[in-house]
Amino acid sequence: MQEAEKPTPSSEENIDLGEIIADLKGGEINEFAVIIEGEEKTTWFVWILVACASISGLLFGYDTGVISGALVTIGEDLTRGKQLTDGQKEFITSATTLGALIGGLFAGVISDWSGRKLVLAVADVIFIAGAIVQCVCHDVWTMIGGRFLIGIGVGLASCIAPLYIQELAPTRLRGRLVVLNVVMITLGQVIAYGIDAGFENVNGGWRWMVGLSCIPAGIQFVILFFLPESPRILLRRGRIDTVRRVMTRIYATATPRDLEMKVKVLQASVQQSIEISETTTFFQRIQRLFSEGINRRALIIGCGMQAFQQLCGFNTLMYYSATLFQEIGFNQPTAVSLIVSGTNFIFTLVALKWIDQIGRRKIMLWSAPGMIFGLTLASIAFHYMTRKTAGVLVENTAYPDSWADIVLLSMIIFVASYATGIGNVPWQQGELFSLDVRGIGTSIATATNWAANLLINSTYLSLMAKITPAGAFGFYAGLCLLGWLFVIFCYPETAGLSLEEVMMIFRSGFGLKESQRLRAEKQQIKIRANTMIASTEPQEEEKSDRSV
Repeated sequence: MQEAEKPTPSSEENIDLGEIIADLKGGEINEFAVIIEGEEKTTWFVWILVACASISGLLFGYDTGVISGALVTIGEDLTRGKQLTDGQKEFITSATTLGALIGGLFAGVISDWSGRKLVLAVADVIFIAGAIVQCVCHDVWTMIGGRFLIGIGVGLASCIAPLYIQELAPTRLRGRLVVLNVVMITLGQVIAYGIDAGFENVNGGWRWMVGLSCIPAGIQFVILFFLPESPRILLRRGRIDTVRRVMTRIYATATPRDLEMKVKVLQASVQQSIEISETTTFFQRIQRLFSEGINRRALIIGCGMQAFQQLCGFNTLMYYSATLFQEIGFNQPTAVSLIVSGTNFIFTLVALKWIDQIGRRKIMLWSAPGMIFGLTLASIAFHYMTRKTAGVLVENTAYPDSWADIVLLSMIIFVASYATGIGNVPWQQGELFSLDVRGIGTSIATATNWAANLLINSTYLSLMAKITPAGAFGFYAGLCLLGWLFVIFCYPETAGLSLEEVMMIFRSGFGLKESQRLRAEKQQIKIRANTMIASTEPQEEEKSDRSV
């Protein structure tokens, strides 16, 4: 029996790829592009590729999480008989964030020129160098230098890993595959806290904590030699034959005819961006990012979501959770921090399951109120816990266990809500931009993330001292409320739209209604196509029976 071919608007020989380009320019879904996009089974090659690329996420999570336990156990090793001061702790943690800000700012821009793979490889080399510097250092400033190097690697990886995955992923699973990178970030944090707990009572154990990140970085560096470059980058370089080979491995179940059509549709979809890239300078593309409404609105959403992710205060828990739980009376603060990071990991798996089915916008609308509630509950608990110490946390003070447990509960609620929504949705940022400005746009959005991270983490300890813990967590709750309002009024749904289709929703405004229209139109086209396929299959079977 012959396999029924997909119905197409025209035969292969008469396909007008210019029509696809015209529809994209006009803000309309192209029927042929939707049909040929198909819903093929995701191959093992795609899962293995994403898993290997997501080692960058593991390194990101490990190197940002491990410092929490290290700060507790460094003791006097770097200060010649003195404990680390709050200022020195802030410098050590902020150095990573500053490095990530610089790395993230240039990552996407460099990757447009060099390719996504090379930037990930450079990040691995920097991770290894930073780990070695930290492991052998004997003073605070060398430690800060090692953390700064690690930060550059984190900035490169945080920007390029999700972008690389998005450009290789089938449309229907793009969100889930990017969340897999976030799962690896949270897994890295869990592993970091586990190793912190394991080496907590070992003399000089913090050196093992910071040095072990060399291992996954070395593994990924070797694996990258066997991974393909992004098809969209290859198209910009005119390497059509290589694109065909990569697409063959991504869509291994597609027929040769459908595979060739996928390549042609992709080529047509990115043709306008390629022409813009070839006829404009780097500075002209930066100008287009800010001057053209479509690009500017995409940038506002990308930067706004990344700012929301950091200004909610989550990463203060990643850096200072062990210190915080130690101050409120937990005997094993690193082990308690492991509960928080474990919650982060588990609820990121929830997002992995539902982000493409439910959609990015709905997940954000439902999860943000949980963050606000968790932070508000923490603020109330801190207020009543510290009434006898003038509102501030004082070391070696016996605080009521009941309020300490409520603080832990509030942190679990906050982290669970964060991991389900804002912890992963902003990293879908690459889908907001057209190819010609995607590297620049994701660089700026990633830099916004790390700039906000730097602001929050460098002021956390000072904020806790100046406006009390209750005031600090109440302040973070207020920022979460503002972020939720931003989502309500500005963040459109992009699930189910291809990378080239997403940019169309920003033609006239932030696209809240336009995204619904395009997604509904695309769904109707798929239903018609499936109905036509179902109706042709009996005819093909009847022809086959007659021929027999």
